[in-house]
Amino acid sequence: MSGSEIQRLIQYLGKLPGLGPRSGRRLALHLLKKREQVMRPLIDALVTAESMIKTCQTCFSLDTHDPCTLCTDARRDKTVLCVVQDVADLWALERSNVFRGQYHVLGGVLSAIDGMGPNQLSIEPLFDRIRASGVKEVVLALNATIDGQTTIHYLIDRLEPLGVTLSTLAHGVPVGGELDYLDDGTLSTAFTARRAI
Repeated sequence: MSGSEIQRLIQYLGKLPGLGPRSGRRLALHLLKKREQVMRPLIDALVTAESMIKTCQTCFSLDTHDPCTLCTDARRDKTVLCVVQDVADLWALERSNVFRGQYHVLGGVLSAIDGMGPNQLSIEPLFDRIRASGVKEVVLALNATIDGQTTIHYLIDRLEPLGVTLSTLAHGVPVGGELDYLDDGTLSTAFTARRAI
C-alpha cells in the first residue's frame, strides 16, 4: 500500500462512524477495485447531497426543501410536536411509523463535559415555534442517558409555563426481552414505571 492519496482515502473512510483503520482499508480497496460501479456513483451522490441537502429552519431536520417535506405535509398532526436529539432519531421514529405529528430536532443534548449548553442547541427556536403555533402536546423523545434526562428536565421546566401537555417515551423491558438479560437500570426503570392491568 503506497501513495499518499490512498492513505488519505483510508484515513477519511476510517473516520466515518462505526469504522476504523481496518474498515477504512477494506472500503478503500473495494472502491478502487469497483470505480465505475461503486466509486463514481458514490462521488456523484456525495456531490449532489452536499449541494442540495439543507437544514430545515422550522424543525432542523435535513431535506432538499426548506421548510422540509415533513413540515409541509398537510396530513401530519400539527398539534403534537416530538422533540428528538438528532436527525437519526427522527428517521428511526419515521421508520417505525408510530408518530404522525411534527418534529423538532435539538441537534444534541445538554452536556457540560462536551460544552453543549442551551445556546448550542435549537432550544429557543423550539419555544418560539410552540408559542407561535397551535401545539397542544410536546413529546420529549430523548435518549435514556444522563445527558438526555438532564435535557428533558431542563425542557420541562421551560415548557410548563407555556401550557402544553408534556410527555416522554416509556422506558423499560423491550418486547421479546428476557429479564435475566436486562441491565439493572432498565429493570429498575421498568419496575418503577409499572402500570395497572
